[in-house]
Amino acid sequence: MNNENPIPQDEAVYVISVASQLSGLHPQTLRQYDRLGIVSPNRTVGKNRRYSLLDIVKLRNVQRLVGEGINLAGIARIMQLEEAVANMSLEVAKLRTEVDALLEANPPRSLVRRSEQTVVLYPKD
Repeated sequence: MNNENPIPQDEAVYVISVASQLSGLHPQTLRQYDRLGIVSPNRTVGKNRRYSLLDIVKLRNVQRLVGEGINLAGIARIMQLEEAVANMSLEVAKLRTEVDALLEANPPRSLVRRSEQTVVLYPKD
């Protein structure tokens, strides 16, 4: 098998019948998930659905969640939250890189230690 040019995971190349076979879901179920916005594949110029490997993974995840008894509205919300967390994780990683670069370019100055001061307490009369 030639793996010199593997298909990128986000490249939409699979028609609905192939996506159905790979995910183990009926094509009508895939259409319903698309209508509900749970897994929305890319579209060709002719409006045909094209699924990527990432879409197939999402479909399998949806199937697992349905099997756990979660309804489609709950699944849609879970997927939105997971995507938000993933986006925030990327943003945090970028910010950490920037902070590390700034700290390297401008090392923090050590705190200036003040000399000890004598405190004098006067007794109350």
